[in-house]
Amino acid sequence: MFLGMAPFLRMSIAGEEFLQFAQELIVQVQQNPDNAILWMNLATVLQCLDDTETGLETQRQALAMQQVYTYPAKQQPAKLRLLMLMLPGVLSVNVPLDCLLENSDIELIYYFITPEAPFEAPIPEHDLLMVGISATTENQFLLQELEKITSQWPVPVINTPKHVQNSERLAASTLLQNKPGLTIAQAHPVSREALSAVVSEHTALPVCDFPVILRPAGSHGGHGLEKITNREELASYLERVQAGTYFLSRFIDYSNEDGQFRKYRLSLIDGVAYGCHMAISTNWMIHYVNASMYQDAWKRAEEARFFNEFEQFAARHQQALQAIYETTQLDYLGIDCGETREGDLLVFEIDPAMVVHAMDSEEMFPHKQIHMNKVKTACRNLLLSRAFAHQNPAENGLKG
Repeated sequence: MFLGMAPFLRMSIAGEEFLQFAQELIVQVQQNPDNAILWMNLATVLQCLDDTETGLETQRQALAMQQVYTYPAKQQPAKLRLLMLMLPGVLSVNVPLDCLLENSDIELIYYFITPEAPFEAPIPEHDLLMVGISATTENQFLLQELEKITSQWPVPVINTPKHVQNSERLAASTLLQNKPGLTIAQAHPVSREALSAVVSEHTALPVCDFPVILRPAGSHGGHGLEKITNREELASYLERVQAGTYFLSRFIDYSNEDGQFRKYRLSLIDGVAYGCHMAISTNWMIHYVNASMYQDAWKRAEEARFFNEFEQFAARHQQALQAIYETTQLDYLGIDCGETREGDLLVFEIDPAMVVHAMDSEEMFPHKQIHMNKVKTACRNLLLSRAFAHQNPAENGLKG
């Protein structure tokens, strides 16, 4: 059975060791070399083990045999078949919807496409289409081509390609400028040569002064993302992080009076915001897994207050959230954000492919399930309402 990403994320969050699971999968693949599903499951677990190169090669083996993978609905009969357009590549390039809908009555059909042959395999019957691709710098042309195709699609489309393009880092940082109640640092593409000149010739930084944030163009998940405060740090960064083009933006200090930084992950579903998690750290670059949320009870207590008072948070930032929805026109979107000292919503990144889940221990995070169930319900309702908008709700079910 195709496993998707959900079981491996659950194991990782629980601190379970899945190297043995990977070894068992390798044996199964060796015994069944023509089973594409086993190859794809192995590709996912290898990437979860940070063996990205081997994982991608294994994924290529799987896709050479089969381009369509079905994640069955756990609750049968399925109410809906959702066809998701996906890209080969690292896990972060696609929307991991199975992590949110792993126990639902919605069947997910992953259809992997390539720029060379986007629809080479037969298209399975489905009730709804979702463009499950993250908008990176590299896939903008593909999204443009997909827009031509999906604009004539016979069933409704969630996150149309032209709207997904609005979430690409450079596009988003431009489109969301000067919105009421919203702050986002403009991303500026800068060549390696221009940055090297700042070091060697002591020229000024393009656009803004130190401190700045640098990352390779097209990177996600904090890869290569660093705060640079002077030329010496810039020289060191360029030695360590190789790229032809970087995104440069000004650093905005969003720490609170206690010296802690607070980052929020939200889901914007059909224009309505939902809290997904809050992380607190003394480091400006926050990832939930390294923010000591599992170790520090006071941080979990503050996160619980964030969830319980989320209506006030959403009301406080209603203008900014509405601007994001109206500007991107995305049906399903993840938002990583903070709050400026002036009270604006400080947007770090928007991306439909952000991981959203309800897999944390209920014993350690008793506050999460009730709120994450709201996210699950909203996502399910979005899909069902769009798929069957012209049918009597009592008739909702599989077509075909």
